[in-house]
Amino acid sequence: MRLSTVILPIHRWGEGQKIWRRAEDLGFHAAYTYDHLSWRSFRDGPWFGAIPTLTAAATVTHRMRLGTLVTSPNFRHPVTLAKELIALDDISGGRVTLGIGAGGNGFDATALGQEAWSPRERADRFAEFVPLLDRLLTEGAVSHEGTFYSAEEARNIPGCVQRPRLPFAVAATGPRGLRLAARHGQAWVTTGDPKLFEEGTPEQSREALRGQIERLDKALAEIGRESEPMEKILLTGFTPEANRVLESVDAFVDFAGRHRELGFTELVIHTPIPDSGFAADEGVFEKIATEALAQLEG
Repeated sequence: MRLSTVILPIHRWGEGQKIWRRAEDLGFHAAYTYDHLSWRSFRDGPWFGAIPTLTAAATVTHRMRLGTLVTSPNFRHPVTLAKELIALDDISGGRVTLGIGAGGNGFDATALGQEAWSPRERADRFAEFVPLLDRLLTEGAVSHEGTFYSAEEARNIPGCVQRPRLPFAVAATGPRGLRLAARHGQAWVTTGDPKLFEEGTPEQSREALRGQIERLDKALAEIGRESEPMEKILLTGFTPEANRVLESVDAFVDFAGRHRELGFTELVIHTPIPDSGFAADEGVFEKIATEALAQLEG
């Protein structure tokens, strides 16, 4: 099992670069950031762009993977996103993973002045966005005329450092999204069942996650990918345990062990943010980063 972290883009770079360097020094497999224009309770405070933040992080780290959890079509277009990702992959030396999802009804959904899309339209857009982005990152020139997105000889030379392209980690729980993950993803991402976050039990959450994995495995089998490796990533903090898994190394090891048994290969924890839902003891966080996996294996 791998352990990674999310660093919210809330710090001016003079301070932020120290946090990204520290994540690498602590030995995290990857450090991700959220790709939003603003987000929840952080809306009225500093919030910086994901791609510039990751580009800056690429220049102050050397080994750790970098990525988004997650990008969505809410304010992105495949053509411009592909160009930015190719540059980021080059600058990082091929260390980028693109977490991508269908988006939701948060502030991003209306920031460009449009009405928030219905769940059906979000799913329709996602189903067009991901395959087109896949082509843009693997072909030298792409033309496409779709329902929502178009490209006219969009050139993306020289392509990604990672071949045939940088990996996709597709966030999905519904049937259409899971089929997209199966066809285009090198990894799958979930936060669990949102209906269980506030009122469910850890046991109910694990059962829901087991069901999600079973549906993903079925989608993989339907296209003949059941024997290919598919990384399974759990972004923690949104299950009934919430941030309590960071209260002690033992609590985290117990949580990690139970979810490894379900089939998860990577857990992502939030770098602590004081006075927020992601507050945690910095000393415990560091011990989890440096000791928990060894304890889990022991």
